[in-house]
Amino acid sequence: MGWRDRFRLRKARRQSKARFDRAAEDSDIKALKEFATSRVGVEFFVEPETFATSTTAVAVATDGEWTRRRVGSPEVIRRVAHELALPVYDVQVVGYPNRMREWTARNKRNP
Repeated sequence: MGWRDRFRLRKARRQSKARFDRAAEDSDIKALKEFATSRVGVEFFVEPETFATSTTAVAVATDGEWTRRRVGSPEVIRRVAHELALPVYDVQVVGYPNRMREWTARNKRNP
């Protein structure tokens, strides 16, 4: 047995990508819809797929409150945004809104 095998560094011959997390579920889309319909001025920001996670979307309200959920593909959140008549942006192009960071800083839990 070589050292690559011992430490599992040898590439496995797999047909699909290895993932650390779970796939998007209906409950993820439902949570995004509920967030969007219960807040004012919600915008969606699509985050790209990575090795560790599938495509995710962040819903950000006018006051900066936000939530992140798995969506599986950008087309899914684009359809949801169209259905709700809300804007959707690619986070790699426009970045995250400042109000999201400000809300997170205001609502950070004290240790």
